[in-house]
Amino acid sequence: MQFLRRIGHILLWLAAPVVAFAAANKNDPYLVPLRGAGNLALVVASVAIVLLLLRSRRRRTIAGKLLVTLWCLPPVLMSAAHLKFELRKHDVLGASAAEARQLGPHFMVGYSSFPEVARLAEQGLIGGVYVTRHNIRGRTVATLRAEISALQDIRRAAGLPPLVVAADQEGGIVGHLAPPLTKVPALATLAGLAPDDQRSKAEEFGRIHGRELADLGVNLNLAPVLDLKPPARRNRLDFHTLIGQRAIATDPAVVSTIATAYVRGLEESGVGATLKHFPGIGRVRTDTHHFSANLDTPVGELEATDWLPFREVLSHSRSALMVGHVTLTAVDPDRAASHSRRVVDGIIRDKWGYQGVVMTDDLVMGAIYQNDVCKAVVEAINAGVDLLLVAYDGAQFYRVFACALEGSRKGMLDAAALRASGARLTRGFPIEQARAASDVLRVVERHQPFEN
Repeated sequence: MQFLRRIGHILLWLAAPVVAFAAANKNDPYLVPLRGAGNLALVVASVAIVLLLLRSRRRRTIAGKLLVTLWCLPPVLMSAAHLKFELRKHDVLGASAAEARQLGPHFMVGYSSFPEVARLAEQGLIGGVYVTRHNIRGRTVATLRAEISALQDIRRAAGLPPLVVAADQEGGIVGHLAPPLTKVPALATLAGLAPDDQRSKAEEFGRIHGRELADLGVNLNLAPVLDLKPPARRNRLDFHTLIGQRAIATDPAVVSTIATAYVRGLEESGVGATLKHFPGIGRVRTDTHHFSANLDTPVGELEATDWLPFREVLSHSRSALMVGHVTLTAVDPDRAASHSRRVVDGIIRDKWGYQGVVMTDDLVMGAIYQNDVCKAVVEAINAGVDLLLVAYDGAQFYRVFACALEGSRKGMLDAAALRASGARLTRGFPIEQARAASDVLRVVERHQPFEN
């Protein structure tokens, strides 16, 4: 029994700093599973342990008093972290109408709380929303459709442009709304077919995704993946990117054929496509969900291989272009492509002449979030990025927007770049078309029962 008590005492010493760290970083994206009930459980457990320690004899020793103090820290640190979050949130929600008009259209946010995202939409602090599996888990398609339509109604009542509503339906292992939407095979399954069959099947897949997403109220799909398939899985610690399973093929011509047809199917259904992840992540060994990653391939080689599908599909569509968080070392070794002026403005805008919508990959990824996220936000806007995506953890929107707000107030943002970006967003997502789609949704809803 004495041995078990010693073991328990040692575990308390080991657990105290871990719990304190978790409490102090309660708003970190890595600790999303602890939000809500998890945070409450940490506080309750800490208080219970303090009460138990105070009842024990060890409380009279110096070590015992120190242990009690350590277990008093988690509730205090968690309260401080929550206060910091609320103050930042208050600052963002208190942004002036002029600041909201200038910055809001450039942010797309994932959400869990409808009232919260509705407030952001009404104040013009966001230009788009991202819906994923937790938005439809345990709910019906009709419920989510009504929710999206309600957001668009809020925008209309506030005199604001319709929201860009995005989802991530690639097919295969990435189909965040399937089920209940149709689970479509990965585009890679078409690579072995004859070219005519590749085109017909890929277009069919695009039409399936497009019809179902449009019916839901989604007007932008974050697909297809144009990264070239790596010859083998080289990174055994890659648990999230999994580009080997998501990429279409190793041959740029096959990727171009299948992706062009898929995009055509999407666009014919009234849904825009997003080509990702420029400048390409098929060659990198690091998972940007967690770490910085370098793409060390010479530009000439990339232009002759990896970039061919991007240029080909862009020339035949109105697709948006997603820029990933890899560092293109031959062009800008000091920052990820997603916030590099040399990559976005120098290559995509000037060299390629592409004047469509450019968006970042999720800013709540380790390659950005674990570094200087404020610097990345300001640099991305100044580089000519049009949409900054905050998808995985929507609560990080307040931190990311606060970075842009601070940059604006300090005169660090390029006003000309913001104006040009706003014009591209208007051209890329026509307002009247989105309003017409919203009107259709309301007609559908009037003829369907609301389900919970």
